[in-house]
Amino acid sequence: MKIELVEITVKDLTTDFEDNQDDGVFGYHGKLDIRPPFQREFVYGEKERDAVIDTVSKGFPLNVMYWAVKDDKNYEIIDGQQRTLSICQYINGDFSFVIPPISQKRYFHNLNDDEKEKILNYGLTIYKCSGNETEKLEWFKTINIAGKVLTNQELKNAVYAGSWVTDAKRHFSKRGCPAHGLAEDYLSGSCIRQDYLETVIKWISNDQIEDYMGSHKDEPNADEIWKYFVSVIEWLERIFPNKRKKMMQGVQWGALFNTYKDNEYNAEEFELRIQELILDDDVTKNSGIYPYLLTNDQKYLSIRSFSDAQKQKLYQKQNGNCNSCGDSFDITLMEADHITPWHEGGKTNEENCQILCKDCNRRKSGN
Repeated sequence: MKIELVEITVKDLTTDFEDNQDDGVFGYHGKLDIRPPFQREFVYGEKERDAVIDTVSKGFPLNVMYWAVKDDKNYEIIDGQQRTLSICQYINGDFSFVIPPISQKRYFHNLNDDEKEKILNYGLTIYKCSGNETEKLEWFKTINIAGKVLTNQELKNAVYAGSWVTDAKRHFSKRGCPAHGLAEDYLSGSCIRQDYLETVIKWISNDQIEDYMGSHKDEPNADEIWKYFVSVIEWLERIFPNKRKKMMQGVQWGALFNTYKDNEYNAEEFELRIQELILDDDVTKNSGIYPYLLTNDQKYLSIRSFSDAQKQKLYQKQNGNCNSCGDSFDITLMEADHITPWHEGGKTNEENCQILCKDCNRRKSGN
């Protein structure tokens, strides 16, 4: 890796700035690719964006930025996309900012000539990095430790950049993308930070994300994963037609779809059972109701356990003896158990509690 330290001005950076959305964002006389395939969407909020302009207008130093030198001798941003876009968008007139001594927001074109010159002549420190793709991406990972750290999926997008990733991001990673409109009530996280895309690749690949992305890297489109995603959403809405966003968001719907999609279910019966479980005081995790109905595995519900006080009281009542084998044990070697299991209607109360030694409780649980 060859690294060259240079200084450019804001005027140089913003000359020939173009924001063509999905077709690319460019600056520095058209030579700088501000949003290369492996970069994330613009994620700075107004406060962070304004802090950049405040720093520049006061002449304070910004953190160093890194560019990769491409084979054609043009450049792409490795680190500094957010700061670069903030500067370019302000000079381009996309937003206004308060620059003292005037205490009202002004667009760049409304500034006095001396104020404009001060900003345009501001010096930016740039490291230009030359090397192969692997070296550049490793450098990219290293220098993004600070600031808004890249997510795991953003880094994978960098490694497997290509036609497939570009098309997949169109479906799952843009503001107002189709996936957000279709399934925001079912997916957690942020589409622009690649949470939606990561989730769906995890579903379709059975958690083999890198294998899937590597094998599809050069495909012209991401139609397969989009069609799969639509099938998952149509399936869950067919068997669970009543939306409950707080309960449904973040459930691993794709994993459930992969296993249970061919089974027949009665949506009305499911709805009645959902209402019962919501009202059950022993169910402490309502979001687990949906996977429980499909798997019949109580772990998803986090059934309320007996308190330490209840355990201590029953231990004394049983004189320290296991209610099954009758042997005496220290309380640390015993467990509180439902006499009538929860799935048979038993409640988590003192009347339905017994103290068993660990061995007896394991044997009972295995029956």
